[in-house]
Amino acid sequence: MNKEQFDRMKNGKGFIAALDQSGGSTPKALLNYGVKEDAYSNEEEMFECVHEMRKRIITNESFTSNRILAAILFKVTMNSKVSDKYTGDYLWEEKHIVPILKIDEGLDELKDGVQLMKPFKHIDELLENAKERNIFGTKMRSVIKELNEESIKRVVEQQFEYAIKISNAGFVPIIEPEVDIHAEKKAEIEEILKKYLIEGLKKLDKENYVMFKLTLPEKENLYEDLYNYGQTVRVVALSGGYSRDFANEKLRKNKNVIASYSRALTEGLNVNQNDEEFTKTLDDSIEKNYSASVEK
Repeated sequence: MNKEQFDRMKNGKGFIAALDQSGGSTPKALLNYGVKEDAYSNEEEMFECVHEMRKRIITNESFTSNRILAAILFKVTMNSKVSDKYTGDYLWEEKHIVPILKIDEGLDELKDGVQLMKPFKHIDELLENAKERNIFGTKMRSVIKELNEESIKRVVEQQFEYAIKISNAGFVPIIEPEVDIHAEKKAEIEEILKKYLIEGLKKLDKENYVMFKLTLPEKENLYEDLYNYGQTVRVVALSGGYSRDFANEKLRKNKNVIASYSRALTEGLNVNQNDEEFTKTLDDSIEKNYSASVEK
């Protein structure tokens, strides 16, 4: 583990840029960016298009460590290059931004109100690849859609099971059990989720550090108690379908929680914008997410 990166993630001011759209979400992300599906004819070309989008964001003058702590990457992006360096190396060496890798292999079918992660068939190979690419941490996502305590418990147990393996391999995993923003009894779901997250923390060895990426809760500062455990490096928030402004309004009400947005980061960016327009739009987005993360 890179100690300087660890200190930055634990104590630095800023937010995490989520640039990890995978196969399922990439077409929509590209469409929002102004790239229609007829612009590519297969998955490889699709990922080339999205890498160009990400590269334009990462290399932009407004994308700096003054406001951005880390960036979450997809495997294809991790293994692609920016200015003749692998993306993770470019982020850290040129921008001083910590590289994190999305590691899950997608969501399983909805069952009993939740979507667990599909079994990790290639985790050892992917972690070895991540180590070669100088990646600091990982991210993995599950989804909770209904109030079902046993299912919520299963989601958390699966997340911690993989988190321990990832931590033991030398990375800091981000545990992301997303609560659907449209879920009925969302507040009750979040109380149960918190209970099992704390149970998971209590079982961790002291050297097993984790981060949490969570839906902005109905109850302000609900997840503050996660910081009572030394293994918690950071609590970050996903936008989950909220608009950027609404997400940031909620974020400001939760101390010690920073943004980790995907769609709400790239909102307004378009492939046809000239460099000046693109920079202005990105800078405005970064500033809004930064200020909501640090000004509590």
